[in-house]
Amino acid sequence: MPLFRRGPARVTPADAHRRARDEGAVLLDVRERAEWTAGHAPGAVHAPLSALLAGAGLPPAARGRPLMVICRSGHRSQQAAKILTGRGAEAIDVKGGMNAWAAAGLPVVDGRGSSGSTA
Repeated sequence: MPLFRRGPARVTPADAHRRARDEGAVLLDVRERAEWTAGHAPGAVHAPLSALLAGAGLPPAARGRPLMVICRSGHRSQQAAKILTGRGAEAIDVKGGMNAWAAAGLPVVDGRGSSGSTA
């Protein structure tokens, strides 16, 4: 009996970091502007879920590339990955979001490039 996946594929923060660093995947942060400004992964691309839900396209830096989709805790990124997959993108959810990213010791910067917060 085949297994059916109920949602988008998922990876750990460490796997997402490796794929972005080594394989050219884009870490797509779907949190809102204030969350992004407080702290995000270096090199991530910002595309708020609210904009995606309103029909906005991806930023140019994210088009045509595999996407590792991240939010604060993992709920919004699952929704965004499903939307993007439905639009034909290769979108994979990052389990646990930026909370898990920071807990794994991965870098977080603020809007000025200084050490950031995931709160």
